[in-house]
Amino acid sequence: MADRFYVNCPLAVGPVVLEGAEAHHLAGVRRFRPGDAVCLFNGDGHEYPARVLSAGRRRVTLEVLGRASPSRELPFAVEVAAPVPRGDRAQFLLEKLTELGVTSFVPLQTRRSVVHAGQARQEKLQRYVIEASKQCGRNVLLHVRAPIDWETYCRQEDLAGLKVLAHPGGEGQMVGPKVLPGSSGRTFAVGPEGGFTEDEIASARAAGWRLIDLGPRVLRVETAALVLAAWASIPWAGREPGPLAFLLDRPGLGA
Repeated sequence: MADRFYVNCPLAVGPVVLEGAEAHHLAGVRRFRPGDAVCLFNGDGHEYPARVLSAGRRRVTLEVLGRASPSRELPFAVEVAAPVPRGDRAQFLLEKLTELGVTSFVPLQTRRSVVHAGQARQEKLQRYVIEASKQCGRNVLLHVRAPIDWETYCRQEDLAGLKVLAHPGGEGQMVGPKVLPGSSGRTFAVGPEGGFTEDEIASARAAGWRLIDLGPRVLRVETAALVLAAWASIPWAGREPGPLAFLLDRPGLGA
């Protein structure tokens, strides 16, 4: 896979100008020169082989040579909702969710949330997604949604497919693999440090969420979120169509 660079504009065969931080990274950090081959993407689901025509410190001109559409996305939507972890753990979480093929991430505000994600924070999280997409080859960007409080989010009627909340003492446990239909989406929710409050759990039950226990050890926010995302995505790693080996040991919890 050629070195990949993100371009925030429509792409087509022909010349394109790259400016700002991404141009500096291409020419100043990676030291690409005229004639070198690279790969561009803009989140539209395609990637564009290109070659460098000219390279300055903050401005690079390239020629797009074609368009490719490799299959690297899951065949269903996966949304993960969780409070934003502290410090570098937030970057780690967004990087790994991107690598696992998650469709969207929802920064949750809960009673016990420590970090409150504002607009600037949301933009920073989306930048983590872009950097991870450059590395892992995704051409569709994971969408970082606007922060929302749990009581509002858990009652939304348009959440994708099976709604699963990780909670100690939940009725189901993750075991595997069990085969469930994989055509519909998956929505996963993880609580903050200290977990959801009893009122928040009651709201989830009333809204039809399925509570599952992730095991006897206490997991950090990012660990629990990645466990859920991995269980949804790994059965599709071989790119062969077929059922999603999901995980619940209680009859009736499938989509």
